[in-house]
Amino acid sequence: MAIEDVKAYFEQYDMASRVREFEVSSATVELAAAALNCEPKRIAKTLSFRVAGQAILIVAAGDVKIDNAKFKAQFKTKAKMLAPDETLELIGHAIGGVCPFAVKGGVAVYLDESLKRFETVFPACGSSNSAIELTIEEMEKYSDYTAWVDVCKGWN
Repeated sequence: MAIEDVKAYFEQYDMASRVREFEVSSATVELAAAALNCEPKRIAKTLSFRVAGQAILIVAAGDVKIDNAKFKAQFKTKAKMLAPDETLELIGHAIGGVCPFAVKGGVAVYLDESLKRFETVFPACGSSNSAIELTIEEMEKYSDYTAWVDVCKGWN
């Protein structure tokens, strides 16, 4: 299971105990916010796309949407999300639990600027009922991100 992979990933940093699992679903921004009792915008949603034949992840605040023009300017291609079966196959996590931790090799992770307005955010941990609270600095460290990008709208 992907959540076990994420826990094992965080174990090397002595952080596995910070992974939270819920009795309820946290598969959407709204459900995660309810499970965590926080504002939806603080959910760090992880979106999966195909760029130049490769799978990439963009981690963004829960209250934003991809801006197609910004995405195309950044990645030189139209935003095309992976299908659910492709996401599991190429990323290693199923829809509802996609996160930037313990992903398959060759997957580039990008952090969207929309996250920088928060001290802490809550990304999923590989299952549809899990999350971890991380500072922005911890997101940078543990996501093994490639770069910060500005590809979303609706927050500034």
